[in-house]
Amino acid sequence: MNPSSVRLGVDIGGTFTDVVLEVDGASFSTKVLTTYIAPENAIIDGMQQVCAKAGITPADIGQIIHGTTLATNALIERRGAKTALITTEGFRDVIEMRTESRFEQYDLNLNIPKPLLPRQCRYTVPGRIDATGAELMPLTEADIEPVVEAIAEAGYDSVAIGLIHSYLNDTHEKLVRDVLAKRLPNVMISLSSEVSPQMREYERFNTVVANAYIKPLMKSYLGRLEGRLRDEGVDCNIFLMHSGGGIISLENAAEFPVRLVESGPAGGAVFAANIAARYGLDKVLSFDMGGTTAKICLIKDQTPKTSRVFEVARTYRFKKGSGMPISIPVIDMVEIGAGGGSLAHVDAMRQIRVGPESAGSEPGPACYGRGGDKPAVTDADLVLGKLDPDNFAGGSIKLQTAASEIALRAVLGDVLDMDAATSAFGLAEVVDENMANAARVHAVENGEDLSEYTMIAFGGAAPLHAGRLCEKLGVERLLVPPGAGVGSAIGFLRAPFSFEANRSVYMKLSDFDADKINALLSDLKAEATGFVRNCDAESDILSEFKVYMRYTGQGWEIPITLTEAQAMNPDAATFEARFVEDYTKLFGRAVTGMDIEITVWSVNATTPPEKVALIAPTKPSGAAPIHGSRSLFDPATADFAQASVVLREDMIEGAEVTGPAAITEDETTIIVPSSRKAIRQPDGCIDITTKKGA
Repeated sequence: MNPSSVRLGVDIGGTFTDVVLEVDGASFSTKVLTTYIAPENAIIDGMQQVCAKAGITPADIGQIIHGTTLATNALIERRGAKTALITTEGFRDVIEMRTESRFEQYDLNLNIPKPLLPRQCRYTVPGRIDATGAELMPLTEADIEPVVEAIAEAGYDSVAIGLIHSYLNDTHEKLVRDVLAKRLPNVMISLSSEVSPQMREYERFNTVVANAYIKPLMKSYLGRLEGRLRDEGVDCNIFLMHSGGGIISLENAAEFPVRLVESGPAGGAVFAANIAARYGLDKVLSFDMGGTTAKICLIKDQTPKTSRVFEVARTYRFKKGSGMPISIPVIDMVEIGAGGGSLAHVDAMRQIRVGPESAGSEPGPACYGRGGDKPAVTDADLVLGKLDPDNFAGGSIKLQTAASEIALRAVLGDVLDMDAATSAFGLAEVVDENMANAARVHAVENGEDLSEYTMIAFGGAAPLHAGRLCEKLGVERLLVPPGAGVGSAIGFLRAPFSFEANRSVYMKLSDFDADKINALLSDLKAEATGFVRNCDAESDILSEFKVYMRYTGQGWEIPITLTEAQAMNPDAATFEARFVEDYTKLFGRAVTGMDIEITVWSVNATTPPEKVALIAPTKPSGAAPIHGSRSLFDPATADFAQASVVLREDMIEGAEVTGPAAITEDETTIIVPSSRKAIRQPDGCIDITTKKGA
């Protein structure tokens, strides 16, 4: 067997660990409960299961691509290493002062999230670099040594170094690193000029602190994982999915673990983009709902929307500005605490609230029978008939309907005077409306009309809720691809090797310096290409160029994409024309008489995307065979109705299903509402559309 044809994708989620094995074009998958204490145990268990299904041994695997929420969870739960920050004198409190903006303007009792590091863990050194990169005040080893001694006495495991304007001149940061490494060789060190060499000190300092905070944890985990895999006979390269939608090496991931934040959801967006390319869809709303969270992403022209700053651990009703900013390349998506394990409660105003707290896999929802006594979304889905208690996760977990009913009545029903079914209906509607509202807001912020979009749903819980979500959003078409229950893990296997290099260098178009720009972009291209070449020694590497521009005096920039010819032969008129074009598209008009400035330069090196063949939609060939029926709650009528049960594996190309219906498979269940009908497409996608007149 050719090892290069055997690839394993692994996604560690908050509740389940998804494992997908591809062998010569055939796919084998499984879901196992995440093992929090040692996440590698779930990976080994899942790997053994899929290898047994495929009839191979772990030694036959030629490549492993892994994504994980461990980095995100460590930041949210504050479970990182004992970390110190060394910064410039006068800037000790930057990460606590934040930007001084109020993310909820009218809340008189607003609580600002605490910084990742308390004040006693933040140290300062003299020396100063100015905004042009010139040295204003020198920094010597003698200045640094007292701080290093204090850090040594306190016993820190990891140190973040973030000095003012180091993105322009990193000599002071490197000097601090050298003195620190000489005195404390076993302490892990992160430099802001390497982790996030961009302007805006709050975002940059916070990013390097986050990197240092999770570095020992992630380095230890990745080392253990590599060791366990070697013990199982696996002798192949292991790669990690990063937040920007590409793949990096294990070594780079261990050095820059902050780039792994959102790695799992990024895989899902890549998966949805691959499906969009197959169907020639230019406007897609990807909907990924797992055990802990739901993620929504806009995909235009088969490319997920990206950003260079995002927030982790939003503490205030998921409001923008209430979280921890991380300044790295990332796929732009909305994330809300609405997964299968999200817990419900009644607030002081007697309203049902769901999340962000989650039952996870330990103890899990009440229906798991593992000690959980609070109602989760999965409990509501079970009581409403969306799930088969005897066939959940391929029958590996037997669900207890009675336990769900008891939990729903105890937490919701007794407080609001409702029975279990009504409580489940209320819980499900709150969750679906929360997700629909998040999608609406995200679309408005991006100037998009969701009625023009096609939804692609994946993740273990998404197919259960996607039909209702489409009804709420006015989305006419929904695609549920094969392997939807393990979509992010499949996305890892579709992602290119890529790395994005950024640098902040301020320049006005009136001071345009073509030679300086050419040298800067060439350096960034070489840096990004070097990272990718470490992962793939043979493939062609493409370069994507972006500059972030704004009118002078504005606070924020917009990304402008350049061709390689425009980037390598820079011309002020071309840069201005591209900026005016994109600015007008976004805001409706350009601003005349103002100078334009560039703040950030970016080059993304990537291997070519996977080539896909267009799918020709099939014609109906008749009704799918009915496996049985069950009572399914229809939210449109607020009552139970008899629904057809269809096995997905029994649906041949062109087979139709009319709602209300449940299309079941081992890893998820697709709920077809009474307003919809479904047909199986040639590639196995279930294509759900609105009935005529519905």
